[in-house]
This record gives sequence, C-alpha cells and structure tokens, in this order.
Amino acid sequence: MKHTIQGGNLPVALITLEAGEALITERGAMSWMTPNLTMDTNMKGGLLKGIGRAASGESVFLNTYTNNSGNPALMACASSFPGEIFAKQLAPGEELVAQKGAFLCAESSVTVSVHIRKKLGVGLFGGEGFIMQKYTGPGWVFLEIDGSAIKYSLEPGQQLVIDPGHLAIQSPSINTEITMVKGFKNIALGGEGLLLATVTGPGDIWLQTLTIPNVAKAVSRFLPTANSSGGINLNL
Repeated sequence: MKHTIQGGNLPVALITLEAGEALITERGAMSWMTPNLTMDTNMKGGLLKGIGRAASGESVFLNTYTNNSGNPALMACASSFPGEIFAKQLAPGEELVAQKGAFLCAESSVTVSVHIRKKLGVGLFGGEGFIMQKYTGPGWVFLEIDGSAIKYSLEPGQQLVIDPGHLAIQSPSINTEITMVKGFKNIALGGEGLLLATVTGPGDIWLQTLTIPNVAKAVSRFLPTANSSGGINLNL
C-alpha cells in the first residue's frame, strides 16, 4: 500500500491499493475514490469492540474498501479540521494510543480498539477522559492531528509538562500524571486552567499545536448574541 499526503494544513491522504488490499475507515472519511473499490459496512471485531470504539469517540460500524480488481485503486481521505495527517506503519504487535476522534483510516490488518486510562485523576481531568483509542499492527494507520504535530522521544525518567489537550498520540509505555496548578494567583490569573499533565518516558509523544476547544473559545467571542431587548449584538 502506497500513499502521499497533500494539501498543506488542509490535508488529504491519497492511498493507492493494489489488487486484494483493503482499507478500513471511519464513517464519512472517504472523500473520493476510483470505482474499482468495493465498500462494505460492518462491525469489525464484533459487538464488544464496536461498543468500545463508540465509547472512544468513533463509530460502532466501520467501512471497509477492498480492491477486488486487477488494477490499482485510489482512495482519498481528507482531514475534518485544519492540521496534519499522521501516518505510521506499525510492526506486528506494535501499538499506538491516540486521543478520541483521531482515527481516519488504516489497513484492514490494523486492529482498532479502546484504551482505558487506569488512573482516576488522568481519566477525569486528562483532557480526553478515561477512554482513548488504541491501534495495533501490522499495517499503516492514518490519524488526524489538530494544527501541527511536534514529536518528542523521551528517555526513561525524562519528563515534560503540558496542557492535557495538546497530547494527541503516545506510546503505550508513556506514563501520564495530572497535577493541579499551584497557587491561587496562578490559577485565577494565569490563564492556564486548573490542571497540567506530566508525561514520563520511555516512549514517544506527539503534541498538537492546536486544540478544537481553544478554537471554539476564540471564535465564540465574535459570534452574535441576543440582548435584553430581543435584538442582536455583533461582537466585532
């Protein structure tokens, strides 16, 4: 399976499937394709895995596109938000953990499942809740990153303190601890929220430079609001 990623910060993955190759996608992920691909909607992995995917922000059902012809086929999967498409070829048994809603598409050999954070503080306040997504190889997986992706490879014991919402993808070996910002003045005036995440190696992390909640907060300041007389205020 070959692919290219085009489109800059409005990216699309252009994937070429040879005869017999298949791609699984989230609902609505197909943007365009050649007519020699056959689509099948199914609950890949059975009911329990389907429910797990739903809990992690994806659909119970996945679409499988298979090239049953003798000629190469093209599938295009575009990102739903400005940012990057993260592509990685997983070795057999290799795993990645990602934020909810990150899944775009993957080779049919990749297992998409649920990853449950075991620590209460991380689950309640870690930005993505208790439930994340896990991808197990072999095969290519394509994930959506909001904004740009910045990778850090942490050595054993090496740490980084981050805003929890910026943690997009991580190795399963990464340990995450949630701590509260110290000092009332820092909490009230610092603008960084109540909580920070400390990630500890060994392993890789990919941080996203943009978060959808922050975008929504910035845009909301300019949305019209109703006033007490029934009119509209334009927040320009």
